[in-house]
Amino acid sequence: MQWWQWLLISLGVILVIYASFLAWLVMRGRREDARALATFIPDCIVLVTRLARDPRVPRRRKVSLIALVAYLSLPFDLVPDFIPVAGQLDDAIIVALVLRHFVNAGGEQMIRELWPGPEQSLALILRLARPGGAQRETDVIG
Repeated sequence: MQWWQWLLISLGVILVIYASFLAWLVMRGRREDARALATFIPDCIVLVTRLARDPRVPRRRKVSLIALVAYLSLPFDLVPDFIPVAGQLDDAIIVALVLRHFVNAGGEQMIRELWPGPEQSLALILRLARPGGAQRETDVIG
């Protein structure tokens, strides 16, 4: 088999697993969780786009966003994307590091303002972006 056939098969398998998990969440009555999972990546794309266009973001942070987009769009990565899970995990780690840079530089409020998705996804993003995954009292429910 050619490399591109393996790539297509891998993408197909990932999509089937992803769709199955979303369907399982819906059948279990967890529609909000399914929606948050289904829109997580598009919401991250919108967030990065909004941050790059926001005039309040300093130029050097915009450079890190452009570098992030360039890295994610390149056909080669630290771990190739056709390797299930590990291929996407390195991309997620890079995104988390860039967002951590924003949060550490005082941009948490800006991320809150520009986040287009559900609050539960935002809480996950902020928890991953904080050093040590620390939670703030406002993120703890109950």
